[in-house]
Amino acid sequence: MTIVDILENNAKLYPTDVALVEINPDQPETRRMTWRDYELVEPSINRPHYRREISWRVFDEKANRFANALVSRGIKKGDKVAILLMNCLEWLPIYFGILKTGALAVPLNFRYSADEIKYCLDLAEVDALVFGPEFVGRVEEIAESISVNRLLIYTGMACPSFADDYNEMTAESSSTYDRAPLTEDDYSAIYFSSGTTGFPKAILHRHRALMHSAITEQKHHSQSRDDVFLCIPPLYHTGAKMHWFGSLLSASKAVILKGTRPETILQAVSEEKCSIVWLLVPWAQDILASLDSGALKIGDYDLSKWRLMHIGAQPVPQSLIKRWLEYFPTHQYDTNYGLSESIGPGAVHLGVENVHKVGAIGIAGYGWEVSIVDSRGRQVERGDVGELILRGPGVMDCYYNDKKATSASLKDGWLYTGDMARMDEDGFIFLVDRKKDVIITGGENLYPVQIEDFISSCPLVKDVAVIGLPDERLGEIATAIIELRDGVVASESDIEEFCKALPRYKRPRKIIFAQVPRNPTGKIEKPKLRKKYGAEGLVAAQNNG
Repeated sequence: MTIVDILENNAKLYPTDVALVEINPDQPETRRMTWRDYELVEPSINRPHYRREISWRVFDEKANRFANALVSRGIKKGDKVAILLMNCLEWLPIYFGILKTGALAVPLNFRYSADEIKYCLDLAEVDALVFGPEFVGRVEEIAESISVNRLLIYTGMACPSFADDYNEMTAESSSTYDRAPLTEDDYSAIYFSSGTTGFPKAILHRHRALMHSAITEQKHHSQSRDDVFLCIPPLYHTGAKMHWFGSLLSASKAVILKGTRPETILQAVSEEKCSIVWLLVPWAQDILASLDSGALKIGDYDLSKWRLMHIGAQPVPQSLIKRWLEYFPTHQYDTNYGLSESIGPGAVHLGVENVHKVGAIGIAGYGWEVSIVDSRGRQVERGDVGELILRGPGVMDCYYNDKKATSASLKDGWLYTGDMARMDEDGFIFLVDRKKDVIITGGENLYPVQIEDFISSCPLVKDVAVIGLPDERLGEIATAIIELRDGVVASESDIEEFCKALPRYKRPRKIIFAQVPRNPTGKIEKPKLRKKYGAEGLVAAQNNG
């Protein structure tokens, strides 16, 4: 069975049940109408925003229409179709329409520049690109060079001359599709690495990986048909989509929210009766800050259905979850670890029953094996630091068109993650840092995540990133880039005083007050910080500070 079969079964068993809702708080809609099976709901006093929804039947029909449209234009099994869209109600039907044809879905990061889009299209040997109105300018820059033997499909209004019109294509297509059977061994998708260390790599997966991700998510979070999942992170990333797969498997409603403001999130939870919310660290921090300041009041919202808050994509400060549970003591909490190479979250997870181990990323996820090894691939002793490796049905097939990178990451069926970790006496895994982010200062190894976790507990600090910067005497020194909470004034000496609780060698040698950049999936963009504050950049920052 594949996830395509699951969608089709949901459409047969629950045809009129709501599958997907889109909420855009920045686009008011003032009338009730239907447009191509999407329902636009007139706002009330408590709902001054744009809302669309589709049922499981309509979801499947839209996927069928797009599959027919692709086939009519020559797309066949084994071809690759890229998706360059902001989160929207069309995203998932387009994704499933691609899969139904036997082609591979290739989601693209919406932050890619025109050159990065072309690079990814060429690397993955993409045959068609589906893009939205936000990307017309970028695609137009490269249209002449990428349109040779490649289909360009535009999903918005006023289709540009260099593309085919998605709306016309699907309007002319049948809502039924007689597809050939798919197996778990068929190729399904190419995802791109986050690119935080250079050009992104193309990650090839089979259908079995997608299916295992759905099963793992449902096993971990026990989704039932009564649950409502609030999806905020970008769907191009494995994290958001694979967490949504739990809703797919349980045939439960999901809400796609286009907005990350604290009041927007709580309003969506309240109105849609959301029970499961996956947040990134910055969004959870913003909600807590708004509650602390009184800008938000829990009593103004109906949050009675909210049972689970989980976080993934980056290390989670213990202090954040402790504060969260003070405001939301009835919430279950989970954290999830994974990579696009392991089809996203769930390879390691904390488990809702293990909140006493907050700070750990957890234990092996459902169907997964984990180990921590030294540089020779030998398992280290409990408590010792080594590289985390994973094995299971969700491991990638390879890095597409990159044998060298594949051989470096896949060894004897194990995926070498590049993350340094340790395992405690109870078998729980704690991330220490990325192998490439370890700071070697005066011969000592410093693990930035440990320092970040400590500094994040400071009541003055909203966010923190620790990087190594060159030093003539010590080789590298630990530098803390600190983003203060709104309205807070602090000095370097305030942070230095707080850090006296750390061993001397772990204390940051430099403090810089600045915003901490994170990518759309919440990961700190440390290469940007090293580029900005390294060598001449650091001198300039100090002179301007």
